[in-house]
Amino acid sequence: MPRTRSLAWSQLKLGIVVVVAMVIAVVFAFMVGGEGGLPWQRYHLKTRFPNVQGLKSGAVVRLAGVEVGQVSEVRFAGAQVEVTMELSEDVQDKITEQSKAMIGSISLLGETAIDINAIGAGRPLPDWGYIQSVRTPGQIAEVAEQANAGIVEVTNLLKDIRSGKGTLGKLFTDEQVYKEFAALTAAADQVVQNLNRGKGTLGKLLNDEKAYRSLQASLDDLSTMTRRLNAGEGSLGRLLKDDEFAKSLSSTTANLDRISGGLSRGEGTAGKLLKDEALYKRMDAVTGRLDTLLTRLNEGQGTAGQLLQDKKLYENMNGVVADMRSLLTEVKKDPKKYLNLKVSIF
Repeated sequence: MPRTRSLAWSQLKLGIVVVVAMVIAVVFAFMVGGEGGLPWQRYHLKTRFPNVQGLKSGAVVRLAGVEVGQVSEVRFAGAQVEVTMELSEDVQDKITEQSKAMIGSISLLGETAIDINAIGAGRPLPDWGYIQSVRTPGQIAEVAEQANAGIVEVTNLLKDIRSGKGTLGKLFTDEQVYKEFAALTAAADQVVQNLNRGKGTLGKLLNDEKAYRSLQASLDDLSTMTRRLNAGEGSLGRLLKDDEFAKSLSSTTANLDRISGGLSRGEGTAGKLLKDEALYKRMDAVTGRLDTLLTRLNEGQGTAGQLLQDKKLYENMNGVVADMRSLLTEVKKDPKKYLNLKVSIF
């Protein structure tokens, strides 16, 4: 009996040693190969994707490119796929509510991983919290989809061109459009040749040194004029630069504005003429009478009218004036002949 108890104790010690060795091996394995640390040094986060692109449990989770954990579970949650991750507690303060998770790749072979960006601002996510997910830009599937859409567009464009749709299609299929395009090309070529030979204004400008110098002189004059204006020279320059001249012009403008205002209010003779209806009627009546008088004169009515219209009366008047001039001439020559004074004394 004592020998049997001794053998049992030996076996118990061996079992204890094996269990301790296994525990040490497991701990060592976690310390060497587990990026998230020991089980009590980890915390969990979840996220959801519409497409995980072949992501599996055990996939690497990276924070700013550093491996900090792994995917523990991938399962469906309705129409989306929910991914559970085990991460090291050391990075919990770097993953906040503003962080984003996306599906990345480890190598060109297509092995997938979870990439999280590190954010220093915001509140850290709690254990079993959800991190926002975003679509990974530049994925092969997306690039292939875009390339396929581009190929479809090019194919449709080629079909439209072959069927004669659009300007380019008509150019390839319509003989008349092709001829017109060829004529346009020939005309453009002719214009270029004329320019090269110095024909026309533009051709002379391109080839004639004198025309170029004349244009350059005009530009120089314009530059000089602009410089003088900026320097305040001349009337226009003073208008731009001289404050006193500008004030004088403003004063003149203000006076004109006051005069216009006075006319609008009916002040003064001109203002009353514009605004006083009675004065306007009197002016209109005077104008009417003058118009009647001029009409009667043109028709030869009255003495003045006959004087203007009756040629015989005009000639008689002209003859009387001539006789008066002759008489005055004779009187000046011999006054005694025409002027006799007799003095009688009673």
